[in-house]
Amino acid sequence: MMLWSSALLVLIGLSGSLRSQQPPTVSVDLDLSPEQRWEHLQEAFDADLMKKAAQILISSQVPNWLHKATSPIVMSLEKRIPQPYAGEIRGIASTMKMNLADVIILNFAYEFTAYCTSIVAQDGNGNIYHGRNFDFPHPVLRNLTMNVVFFKNGEPAYFGTSLAGYVGLWTGMSPYKFTVSGNQRETQVWLRWWKNVVSAIFSHSFPVSWLVRVTLEEAKDFEDAVTRLSTTPLITGVYYIVGGVRAAEGVIITRDQKGPVDIWALEPLNGEWYRVQTNFDHWLPPPENINRRDVVMKKLDAVGQNRIRMDKLYQVLSLSRVCLRTTIYTTVMSAATPGEYTAVLHQKGCTKKIM
Repeated sequence: MMLWSSALLVLIGLSGSLRSQQPPTVSVDLDLSPEQRWEHLQEAFDADLMKKAAQILISSQVPNWLHKATSPIVMSLEKRIPQPYAGEIRGIASTMKMNLADVIILNFAYEFTAYCTSIVAQDGNGNIYHGRNFDFPHPVLRNLTMNVVFFKNGEPAYFGTSLAGYVGLWTGMSPYKFTVSGNQRETQVWLRWWKNVVSAIFSHSFPVSWLVRVTLEEAKDFEDAVTRLSTTPLITGVYYIVGGVRAAEGVIITRDQKGPVDIWALEPLNGEWYRVQTNFDHWLPPPENINRRDVVMKKLDAVGQNRIRMDKLYQVLSLSRVCLRTTIYTTVMSAATPGEYTAVLHQKGCTKKIM
């Protein structure tokens, strides 16, 4: 295994030609109390910027009258949020001098905004690659995007790409074990999201991004990760895309609140060496006006299994109908080679076609 000091060079911005497009990196020490873990956030992000961004995001998700009416309810729910997340959210609010109710709302509002394209693919030698675009309609998130390295017992345990003020993960890697990304499932009922949040807290269901983080921290391998992501009760439906370190270790899990609706694994021996997931069930035709899936599949077929690697995967995710003006970042990764983890921040979205 490579030394972790070398593996983290990519995360701190030393990744060659993409260096200028790397988001900042924040370290989180899991050996500290939850309230102290995110203290380094203030070194990477301006508190006033975070407050402004939070207000923009909250107003886009929650009508002003509802925001005012539910703030007292949010404060009472804070006592029911499980640890360590309640403590971490409280610590972020204190560190960044933000209203605690707003940080709570912000964390749950993020749960319903992962408009994405994810790919897991296997090359001709059995190497597994995983890539994703993270899309969001508000450009303010570009100023909040970060890489996060979680330390335990003094050593890096797992890492990912996330948003300042957010304790969950939509994109992450447990080195030498597995990678995971989450995509919003468009068929779910999003208009009642606040009702779902309250219900989830009382029924002990996981927010989808919190389950990603717990899985990265606790799962011992790819199989264990797939089991956890498939069976743990969730706040709402989602797509989990998981890549491992061995041949054929790649899968798309379609979830509802109770369990798996579908598990779609790689079948490289049958020529099915990649899987593509956007925001619609893969067995249904996607809407023609936002059909990213077929664009990606056509390009992957043109690249071919023997030529697929990290840079080719990035090119596929950079196609004009795939990487959009609303795309915040692109991540490419492989759990077998954690030092190649690369997250590219798109400061102005994607406007040019890359072939």
